[in-house]
Amino acid sequence: MKSTDFIVARDDLQQCQFIETELPSSDALPDDALLIKVDRFAFTANNITYAMLGDQFKYWQLFPAPNGFGTVPVWGFGDVIASRHPGVPEGERLFGYFPMATHLMIEASEVGKRGLRDAAAHRQDVAPVYNAYARIGGDPAFAGRQGDHQALLRPLFMLSFLVDDDLAENGFYGARSVLLSSASSKTAFGLAHLLHSQREGIRVIGLTSAKNAAFVKSLGCYDEVVTYDRLTSLPPDIPVAYVDMAGNGELRATLHRHFGERMKYSARIGYTHRSSSPDEPELPGAKPERFFAPDQIRKRAKEWGPGGIEKRLGAAWSGFTPMLQRHLKVIEGRGPAAVQQTYLDTLAGRIPPDQGHMLSLLG
Repeated sequence: MKSTDFIVARDDLQQCQFIETELPSSDALPDDALLIKVDRFAFTANNITYAMLGDQFKYWQLFPAPNGFGTVPVWGFGDVIASRHPGVPEGERLFGYFPMATHLMIEASEVGKRGLRDAAAHRQDVAPVYNAYARIGGDPAFAGRQGDHQALLRPLFMLSFLVDDDLAENGFYGARSVLLSSASSKTAFGLAHLLHSQREGIRVIGLTSAKNAAFVKSLGCYDEVVTYDRLTSLPPDIPVAYVDMAGNGELRATLHRHFGERMKYSARIGYTHRSSSPDEPELPGAKPERFFAPDQIRKRAKEWGPGGIEKRLGAAWSGFTPMLQRHLKVIEGRGPAAVQQTYLDTLAGRIPPDQGHMLSLLG
């Protein structure tokens, strides 16, 4: 049996291709191994961020590819088509982190009623969340469009939830307004929803392009929407926190210089613009810092105890889903051509903000 895999050049993300990799037959699987057919997966700008940070945060090592290439990780659904683990039957449906491929083999461990983990050695140096698979057979929360929303937004909303939690825990670092760049992005409007709905006294300002301004305003979770060409119209004497979803070094510098010491916090989250330079100059105000979600997960898991994060995240998610139903169109794509086109369109920023793409390499 062979798997079809979509891989990209690690030093030039526009270069991509399909390869076939050999899979062991069912009777040749190692002990505790599962062979999973990857049924469908979500693809958003967040997956481009995974590729941009592939070396820094070890995303490339999750699903090994030939030298010089990488496999972009995606959140999606898979069905167990062969199992050598006594606790996982064939036909089991899983939700978790998959390669852009038709198949994946994992080493099942820590198998429980609700989930399991991949114990493959090459996956153990990354955050544990990336090795966990939920057993979702019969769970209505993962069926139909609800399932698509989970794949498209739940991992991104987890990031939104963690940034909101960090800001609130630290008193918003003394800021009275929170600026979100790339305000049309799914992580940004998830964070804006949380801030707008539950953080009194904090003004939420969305920064976006002129072409996306109408969509951002329609979301109803930003107190103000400012296009990039009007950044300096913002009052410079108000203490602000900046959450950078765009990764645009020029934009970040403009904001820091505009607000000066009133820039109380500056977090780097995404790379939707992919134009940052490692040699950026020192900027006035708070030093820009990378927000790494797994650090906040580990912290809260210790403080909140077993199930604490899941309980709070679930409550926040239930309040967010009505917005998705109103503002997100799910676009289906099947087969290699559809996957490659969606990848290239997302890389180039051509995907409208009201779309979410569910893909499959299966014909």
